[in-house]
Amino acid sequence: MEDPLGRGVFRELTDQIRVGDYIVLKDRLYTESDEWVKREGDVVVVGITDYAQKKLRDVVGVELPEPGSSVSAGEAVGSIESVKAAADIYAPVSGEVVEVNERLYDEPELVNQDPYGEGWMFKIRISDEKELEKLLTPEQYAEKIRKEEGL
Repeated sequence: MEDPLGRGVFRELTDQIRVGDYIVLKDRLYTESDEWVKREGDVVVVGITDYAQKKLRDVVGVELPEPGSSVSAGEAVGSIESVKAAADIYAPVSGEVVEVNERLYDEPELVNQDPYGEGWMFKIRISDEKELEKLLTPEQYAEKIRKEEGL
């Protein structure tokens, strides 16, 4: 949804923050490496942000962690490949991978089409809840984008 009055690049809506062409949802936490985290009880759902998918452009493949594997916060646990580049995917928190989005193996374009929904990547059962406190708030992540893009 565009701002018809053109009042600037930083616009807040009720459930999102818009920075230029990028959307940051308010119901998640974020990493410096452009993953998002949505808590569902003792599990977090992880994906890459709208900003990250737009930078990568057309996603053509993913490598996801194995269910049952233990991961540590900040550890590279997978990768995403686009026609433009490849990038690592990092675990935002420590814990056990309890599920991966297997649809992405056949439909990697879901990451571009719906990065905050159907394009989610994996779920982790959190082993240390204090790690969530180290993640960026939506406002902090929006500011990170603003600085990187010079907006």
